[in-house]
Amino acid sequence: MRSTLKFLIVLAVSLLVMLAFRVLAFTIYAVGGTALEPDFKAGDRVLVNRWSYGLRTGGGGLFDYGRLCRQMPAVDDFVAFEDSTGAVMIGQCRALPGDTVSLQGKGRVVIPGVSRCDRHDCYFIDHGGIVAEQQIIGRVVSVLYSRRPGTPFWRGYVKDRYLLSR
Repeated sequence: MRSTLKFLIVLAVSLLVMLAFRVLAFTIYAVGGTALEPDFKAGDRVLVNRWSYGLRTGGGGLFDYGRLCRQMPAVDDFVAFEDSTGAVMIGQCRALPGDTVSLQGKGRVVIPGVSRCDRHDCYFIDHGGIVAEQQIIGRVVSVLYSRRPGTPFWRGYVKDRYLLSR
């Protein structure tokens, strides 16, 4: 009985540590579609570092949005971000706050930032448009593995797409 209790305690603590690591440090997202080829292919599972631009805090109702150890994304960084519906997307940062970009149908637009009295910095991200800082989850670190979409979990793994660093 005593060894079973010890086992259950160790298992529970291990699960909590793993969950905390996944929520606070790194997480995995799947790339959907072919818009980011050749860098990423549909079915790639990418590792995202949640601390790369500072850990997001608050923003859910009880606490205001903030970042611990805040840093700005760099141009050409691949980032994971939430779109307006809450779905997670992967895109490449193309412009920083204060930069000017040409948007189809809108002409030249200045990316808003705190320096222009906006609440938070914004970034121009491919396949996402102008994305607010609070929507950015983190920087894509590497491709862990790739699996062809629509195949069972025990099949469809792509052999040459394991542990590719970004």
